[in-house]
Amino acid sequence: MFLALLRSETAAEPERQARALAGLRAFQEAPRLRPQRPLPARRRQGRARLRGAGPDDGRQVLFVPSLINPPAILDLSRETSLVRWLARRGHRCWLLDWGTPQRSDRDMDVTAHVERILIPLIAQLPSPPVLVGYCLGGTLAMAAAARTKVAGLATIAAPWHFSGYGEAARAMQAQWSATHAVAQTLGLVPMEALQAGFWQIDPVRTINKYAAFADLAPRSEAAQAFIRLEDWANAGPPLPYAFGRQLFEAMVGEDQPGRGVWRVGGANVTLGQIDCPTVEFVSSTDRIVPAATAAGLPDRRVSAAGHVGMVVGRRAMGDLWSPLADWIEALPRHT
Repeated sequence: MFLALLRSETAAEPERQARALAGLRAFQEAPRLRPQRPLPARRRQGRARLRGAGPDDGRQVLFVPSLINPPAILDLSRETSLVRWLARRGHRCWLLDWGTPQRSDRDMDVTAHVERILIPLIAQLPSPPVLVGYCLGGTLAMAAAARTKVAGLATIAAPWHFSGYGEAARAMQAQWSATHAVAQTLGLVPMEALQAGFWQIDPVRTINKYAAFADLAPRSEAAQAFIRLEDWANAGPPLPYAFGRQLFEAMVGEDQPGRGVWRVGGANVTLGQIDCPTVEFVSSTDRIVPAATAAGLPDRRVSAAGHVGMVVGRRAMGDLWSPLADWIEALPRHT
């Protein structure tokens, strides 16, 4: 799929095509550092696990990642782990690992992940947690916060008004149309199909980043940071078929959350039903989750870093980590 994209985008630029291919080969052959060991799993709900860090008596903070990539983006390495950094500040941090769906999960849609996994896990914690939702995990966290008691809600690059995708929605729906029949047969949506959809959002950047990698020393810090992120971005389990169908048809296609007609817990869920303190961190340069898709919560913090860079990039500490920690620590404690 990548090679097809490369051919179409560089047909008139053979030198650029050659550099991108050289970068791709260098990326494939580059040595990998040992990945960080996942945090220990302490609680479970079905296939999902809560992986914990920090003191037991700390404030409960539950990180809700997207299902589209592994949760490791929030615990990527010793230097770039938002979860462990916040735990070192004395909070009891939990990272939700959604697990690997099986064919038997084919009927678990987006709503079911809120109702049957996220809300029951919140109920297992000793006190209402602060939810921190990243990307699509933020969408699920908003729905959960509207249906159960939490101490606070922070979203990071999280879509709610899916109409904000504009023309990009057509590319995503076209990819879903091409994938739908296979996914229905498998009962699962392969990660490769999702990744191809993301490439179509910004094909120029997809190609240029591999062309630039050709100039990096494979063992350099810059190369290893690129490898960690790209290995993460290209990994991940499949989605249940019903999850993909609801995501691309009801959310991207019909903007059910943004129109207030997404039903969770037997009723339409709206942002007005959230009765805890909220904050949203939005990227002004995000192509994966454009700023126009954000919920529009009253406390809005804007970063110029991209979708991933705002979490693990050079500016992450100043743009996200420290402001998020300060916001959490200003909340009243719940027991």
